[in-house]
Amino acid sequence: MTHAEQLLALLASTSFRLGQFTLSSGGTSDYYIDCRTTTLHAEGGRLTGLAILELLEKHSIEAEAVGGLTLGADPVVCNVANASAWRAQKHPGAPLLHGFLVRKAEKAHGTGRRMEGFSRAGARVVIVDDVCTTGASTINAIEAAHDANMVVAAVVCIVEREEANGRPAVEAAAANAPFLTLFTARDVRAEHLRQQQ
Repeated sequence: MTHAEQLLALLASTSFRLGQFTLSSGGTSDYYIDCRTTTLHAEGGRLTGLAILELLEKHSIEAEAVGGLTLGADPVVCNVANASAWRAQKHPGAPLLHGFLVRKAEKAHGTGRRMEGFSRAGARVVIVDDVCTTGASTINAIEAAHDANMVVAAVVCIVEREEANGRPAVEAAAANAPFLTLFTARDVRAEHLRQQQ
């Protein structure tokens, strides 16, 4: 099994639930995917980092850093950064992807920064998120990267819920950067149901 296939199996068993749920968007759904139970899982975190690196390589995306909006993106960012360091150790010359996190609001004390971690004007970065529904948190991170004069090279979401306005909104905010997803919600649901048989 590939890293992505292993990650899908773990998402389906630990992060997917059927029932009646209210989403952050205010809508309702008959399923819920809490990716954090997988991205914060020791093996799930490792698989997340490797699967996203492989997705970026497949699409020839070159970048210096990976970042996203706290809280959903936090473990994703850390896992991808760590996976890039592990890969560079095994394959000298492989690029490192440093991490940055975007606060929901600027700090009211200290430096008053909105971003923590990597920040360099002109740098190519990848914006990551765990689940994309309306795309609001992903767009927030894209805008923060643009405000820091960084170039968004790609946007990666672990699970896309395929809501009507989510992808178009993210693609519009990202301009020419590709919006890549590891899985759709249908993929996770199908794997969950397969595991229940």
